[in-house]
Amino acid sequence: MNVGEKIKTVREAKGLSQKQVALSINMDPSQYSKIEKSKTDPSVSTLEKIADALSVSLPELFQSDEIFKDIDSADKTIMEKLRLIEQLDEDEKLSVFKIIDSLFAKKRLKDSLSNVLQDV
Repeated sequence: MNVGEKIKTVREAKGLSQKQVALSINMDPSQYSKIEKSKTDPSVSTLEKIADALSVSLPELFQSDEIFKDIDSADKTIMEKLRLIEQLDEDEKLSVFKIIDSLFAKKRLKDSLSNVLQDV
């Protein structure tokens, strides 16, 4: 898979249009389309802008065929959220993890209470 195809794979997996990505990096949509169709080779700085617009690192962009392989759209959403969490500072990450932990604790408590009430 060439660079243009990899960019397209990531963009489509994230549910973005070519125009959305192009405008977010201040590029003419027709020029961006040429990159995805491998009709032109982007510079490294353009690749970095595209990777940022797609919320992936530059190395991830080149591994895109593996990143989204065999992952359904619900999992892609989860993966995107995990990538976003990774961008938070340590205190913010800790807060997110505490919220998630409390939700799981609440669910376990509900499940336990339901099981006890069923046994009665």
